[in-house]
Amino acid sequence: MVSPNWFFRQSRLLKLLATAGLMSLPSAPVLSSSYGAGIENSQWYLSESVFECSLVHEVPGFGRAVLRHRAGEDLRFYLESDLSVMRPGQGQLVVEAPPWRPGVPPSPIGAVQVTDSPRSVNLGNREAVLIAQGLSRGMQPTVTRAAVYSGQPVRVQLSNVNFSGPYAGYRECVASLLPVNFDQVRRSRVPFASGSTSLSQADMNLLDNIVTYVMADSTVERIFVDGHSDSIGSRIDNRALSEERANVVAEYLKSRGIDETMLTVRAHGDQYPVSRRPADNRRTTIRLQRQGERPELLQANGMGSEFSG
Repeated sequence: MVSPNWFFRQSRLLKLLATAGLMSLPSAPVLSSSYGAGIENSQWYLSESVFECSLVHEVPGFGRAVLRHRAGEDLRFYLESDLSVMRPGQGQLVVEAPPWRPGVPPSPIGAVQVTDSPRSVNLGNREAVLIAQGLSRGMQPTVTRAAVYSGQPVRVQLSNVNFSGPYAGYRECVASLLPVNFDQVRRSRVPFASGSTSLSQADMNLLDNIVTYVMADSTVERIFVDGHSDSIGSRIDNRALSEERANVVAEYLKSRGIDETMLTVRAHGDQYPVSRRPADNRRTTIRLQRQGERPELLQANGMGSEFSG
């Protein structure tokens, strides 16, 4: 039987030889931590409305992956986790084949930025579309980045199992999305030429989108329409001109189906300029108020207020 001292002496000898450069010691294998759903627990959940279409995938041990498409915006993708497992910095996104498809080469998408926020990976339209396309082809998009407390790589994989059905529903949902979302129309501005009260085609398109949104969102309870003018001319004339501009917008909204009781129409003349440029001050602003908001906290200070848009 070999004694423990023999193993000790051999280990010491190997270290001395390595130090002298006469031999090299084998390096320790680099282990990786992988997060991903298996065949038995891979699910994709579709959340759909006229405001947003989302595909949510639970990644066991990590968190969730989300493909999100808001009305009026492009598709986006993000990874969300309550625990920070990836070190902030540059990671890599690759679309790989699952183990049961050997021989299919991976498709690198490129570098991605990893942050220490709960939404550690947040990608734009290009990457999101490539991820969705990869999943629909039976592939596994994978984000790789070093772990927070070690140099070992962390791999977060998205499973394509049970993806095709929810993805078909997602595509139908996208076709029914509103043209805009609340953030895009909650404050809007209609510009006017000097002395004009006429709406351009672009102005009418904007107002049509506002009407479409308000008709769909029952939480919008009031629409503030505020007319403004530049400071050229008399105060009396400017006040009258701003009133005409506000009324033109309000009448258009009513003609498209907005209930008159929802509208609060006001005219301010040149009282609230937003710029030294006269063209910037010739405007009517539209602000949507949702249930529970407190408009009394807003001031007519010309910037970021309910009057300035």
